[in-house]
Amino acid sequence: MPLLQVRDIPEDLYEELSRVAKQDNRSIAQETIVLLRAALNLDTEKRKRRRAFLDEARDLIVESPDDLPDPAILLREDRNR
Repeated sequence: MPLLQVRDIPEDLYEELSRVAKQDNRSIAQETIVLLRAALNLDTEKRKRRRAFLDEARDLIVESPDDLPDPAILLREDRNR
């Protein structure tokens, strides 16, 4: 894997990066990769799939909750399999 070294990073930027990394339970290197991916829009495919799924789910129409089966019955059927 390639190595990236950044010199002369401003102190306030480094402190903020360190704070965000700690908050997200990541190392500074891991957080930097996450932020670079987001800044360069490298995770757009995941977003597109997620957006398509959410759009599809939003289009589902449930007429009435009364039409839905009882969850307890569904659980019993599943356990009896």
